[in-house]
Amino acid sequence: MKKRKLRDLEVTEIGMGCMGFSHGYGAVPEESYSIEAIRRAYEFGCNFFDTAEVYGMQQFEKGHNERLVGKAIEPFRKDVILATKLHIETEEPKQDGSLYNTIHRHLEASMEKLRTDYIDLYYLHRVNPDIPVEDVADVMGRLIKEGLIRGWGMSMVNTELIERVQPVTPLTAVQNIYSMLDRDYEKKVIPYCMEHNIGFVAFSPIASGFLSGKVTTETKFGFDDVRTWVPQMKKENIAANQPVLELIESYAKSKNVTNAQIALAWMLKKYPHVVPIPGSKNKERILENLGAWKVELTDREFKELDDRLSKIAVYGNRKDVGFATEYID
Repeated sequence: MKKRKLRDLEVTEIGMGCMGFSHGYGAVPEESYSIEAIRRAYEFGCNFFDTAEVYGMQQFEKGHNERLVGKAIEPFRKDVILATKLHIETEEPKQDGSLYNTIHRHLEASMEKLRTDYIDLYYLHRVNPDIPVEDVADVMGRLIKEGLIRGWGMSMVNTELIERVQPVTPLTAVQNIYSMLDRDYEKKVIPYCMEHNIGFVAFSPIASGFLSGKVTTETKFGFDDVRTWVPQMKKENIAANQPVLELIESYAKSKNVTNAQIALAWMLKKYPHVVPIPGSKNKERILENLGAWKVELTDREFKELDDRLSKIAVYGNRKDVGFATEYID
């Protein structure tokens, strides 16, 4: 697979979001299946794996996904870029004596679960307004100097927050939601990241599966499935957003590839510093998604697709319905 840079980290241009093996999309596979799926992705050429300390707590316990990923990648840990995330509760720094102690404690716990002595990319999962991001950036800088992390990032943030931390410890990457249905960050964040050598990691690049064409108004979402509250997954919005599907289906058929591969190929063609991390718990879908790196859109095809896409109204945009709006600009 081709590589891209997240500042100083070289990653495959499509990574792997591992959350679905522990929660978020209904019942999870057996551990052996999940481990095999992650290893198959590595054998395919993927070197970028994303997890978080909280993944799994709905069905199992906090840290379930980190333990799973750690076990899966242990044989080739030094050959991959491993990303995980932490969240800081307001009272923790006071209880631990300092913010450094809190973040260090979270990091040590994650490293133990992941069977490693360093993390390549350590994200602040969500900003806690009670804890200044500048202070977090300062701690991340210390951890980089100590060799415990190679770079750091923030998730679901706008340019105002990014600008506050840059003078303290420059970001390696920003991880925000981004897909053909969620394009708010094209306005400021993605251009800012490109200008300042910050990678942009796109989660939910296939819009929670909608862009695959496999979700219909009759699809039922069960226990622990984030799609029960994702606005675009409401029946009326699934129906209203069919023109987007029809558009990408026309390109998929002409190239004999899948809808999801077109959605990912569009993203890769549009920006040189954007790295999508589609998440799936199905081995075949994982390899299909990773295979999108081989799908070539000509300049003419891309421009036509992008222009036509921009003219289609999108329904159920998360900003429109008040979801995660505080850090969208």
